[in-house]
Amino acid sequence: MASVAQIRSRYRNRKNNGSPELVQAAVGPRHRALEEQLASLRRQNDDLNRAMYEAAQVQRRVCGPRHLRAGSYEFASEIFPVHYLSGDFVTVMEVEGDLVFAIGDIAGKGLMAGMWFTHVVGMIRRQISLVGDPAVALSAVDRDLQLAGLELPLTTLFLARLNLENGQLTYCNAGHPPALLIRENEEVQELSAGGPVLGAISTTSFVNGTAVLLPGDMLLAYSDGITECRNESGIEFGTSSLIKGTRALSGLNPRVVLFSVLAAVENFAGKQHREDDIALVALHRFSTCRID
Repeated sequence: MASVAQIRSRYRNRKNNGSPELVQAAVGPRHRALEEQLASLRRQNDDLNRAMYEAAQVQRRVCGPRHLRAGSYEFASEIFPVHYLSGDFVTVMEVEGDLVFAIGDIAGKGLMAGMWFTHVVGMIRRQISLVGDPAVALSAVDRDLQLAGLELPLTTLFLARLNLENGQLTYCNAGHPPALLIRENEEVQELSAGGPVLGAISTTSFVNGTAVLLPGDMLLAYSDGITECRNESGIEFGTSSLIKGTRALSGLNPRVVLFSVLAAVENFAGKQHREDDIALVALHRFSTCRID
């Protein structure tokens, strides 16, 4: 029986005696085929990334303007997806001289939630334009979702209509985290009146809530990606931290408020990666009409 040393010696001799031309002839075509496959995969990956980026830009255009001013009011909004596409959304528009805006969260994230994004936003914009009333509009959206016969993901939504003349806010909250109305004196009112999550219950009703946005007041609406963000210890950021931080930002430019809130959440999370999309809306009524 040959020893291990003898077997190794025979193997080395076979390897060394092999013709380089024969080895190259055998390996060359296989190597080129692998290189071509890798190049093809890289092109496909580049095409996919480009398509996802373009889809994300469409989402942002569907949302409407991220920043606008109207008299003494200033509005700012932003979505921060975990990946390219967001399941959280914001949309803003004008209806009969009033400012109408919505912030919502489609269950899930990434491509699946992103596919429903434009459909849900389109339904909201169409219904509020037709009926004008937030509760009636959400009742119609909920009915249409139920009748679609599709396995649509559940959607939470805060829809509001603001009278720019007197600051009267009429809103309907469909299972979404309550928007925060922060008074100039730092008192906080949670806006929770409305109804259940859209698409969850076959027979339900929605009601409006009302509030008045006074000079110096600010409204902050957000998705649960803010309050449910966890740090490395598994602790959630929470509503109390959001309220505390927002009070300190009272009176600032709404765009500053948005990115200050996001920075506070990111600092809280530390090295823990964010797991959910984020959407934010800040609406400030200044004491005087801003010209800058």
